[in-house]
Amino acid sequence: MTKKLFEDFEAVTSKAWKQKIHVDLKGADYNDTLIWSTNEDINVKPFYHQDDLEAEKPLPVTSNPWTICQTIFVADTKLSNKKALDAITRGAESITFIIPNKDVSISSLLQNITVSAIPLHFKLQFLDTDYVSELYTISPNHITVHTDIIGNLAKTGNWFSNHESDVKALETIINTNPSALSVHADLYQNAGANSVQQLAYAIAHANEYLNSFGHKLTAPITFNIAVGTNYFFEIAKLRALRVLWKTLAKEYGANTDCHIYVTPSKRNKTIYDYNTNMLRTTTECMSAILGGANTICNLAYDAIYHKDNEFGERIARNQLLILKHESYFDAVENASDGSYYIENLTTQLAEKALNLFKTIEDNGGFLSGLHSGSIQKKIKENAQKELEQFNSKALILLGTNKHPNPNDKMKSELELYPFLKMNTRKTLIEPIIEKRIAETAEQNRLNQE
Repeated sequence: MTKKLFEDFEAVTSKAWKQKIHVDLKGADYNDTLIWSTNEDINVKPFYHQDDLEAEKPLPVTSNPWTICQTIFVADTKLSNKKALDAITRGAESITFIIPNKDVSISSLLQNITVSAIPLHFKLQFLDTDYVSELYTISPNHITVHTDIIGNLAKTGNWFSNHESDVKALETIINTNPSALSVHADLYQNAGANSVQQLAYAIAHANEYLNSFGHKLTAPITFNIAVGTNYFFEIAKLRALRVLWKTLAKEYGANTDCHIYVTPSKRNKTIYDYNTNMLRTTTECMSAILGGANTICNLAYDAIYHKDNEFGERIARNQLLILKHESYFDAVENASDGSYYIENLTTQLAEKALNLFKTIEDNGGFLSGLHSGSIQKKIKENAQKELEQFNSKALILLGTNKHPNPNDKMKSELELYPFLKMNTRKTLIEPIIEKRIAETAEQNRLNQE
């Protein structure tokens, strides 16, 4: 064929489409009827056109192939080792070990695991330079330690030890293992921050490390990100993160690449009609893939109320295996490139996050915002807005605040306490607290069983 497809059809401009919509609305207001505003103050239009890309040049976003990850909390090294080996044989392409203390034996934990063949992530619940060094001596190119002293401060309200010693320990780690630096920005999403806030706080959080270490960051930094069910926004959020980090890191002479490690959000998960959690995590993992995540650790549908169990973990892993090997989500890189809607959202999220980042820096930086409580205040304000939207059913969690199943009984199913626990203790700053949207409604329903 010498003629290109659709060559006989005239191009339709954005203006022509809008005129046609006005006619079809029969007098109804276009803005009031078809344009809706998000919590990020982004106006979403009913259609997007090539003209939108011509007005704003698409941002350069690239990503790498993604790996299926399994998370294992190490309470017993032998059992955790056995679990890891089993997960690998069942399709896991990388493993994340959560290490509670430095008494965990690395050699016992990694027995019979071919470290050179599978990426390993370690999230330590303590700060110890010798332990990190020992990990990297095993296989520096296949091990990533997620070290984030500011993330620990934000989550717990305290440094591991104190500011000075924590920074000194982190500097020792970075001097020999620059890939050990991580930003746990998933905390902000799980606590209720909107997409713009999550991006701005992630970059401001990382900027504190750039101010301290700058050009020493020769390896890609790792961003831990949580994704929710706002499908296209979550795709755009991850794309915008890459653009923002590249722009910021370039100014410091740091490595402009980043490793995006994604888990589904816990904020929208429910204990009632819990099978809907599988639907939520499926679309969230799809957003992560299309947004350019490097590592994806799925969340088991029953993770918030059941102890770790083989069935829940197998289903979570199989969701990713189906997306990768049966839905061919690994066949095309940067699949969202050129989507008028996603490109537009990426640009808007990046610009709004950059403006918020500049405001944070003008007020002394991220650490200053944590100490003053301004960061915590803004997150709580958006979380409260989401709760009000949930209560008014403007924000829907199917099976919880819409179409609930009255026959669901969960009181006897709770192996874990699924609600916020408040432990009174002295903290340096107010910690940022993760809380699910449905908690109050679920507690009221449990009390009526």
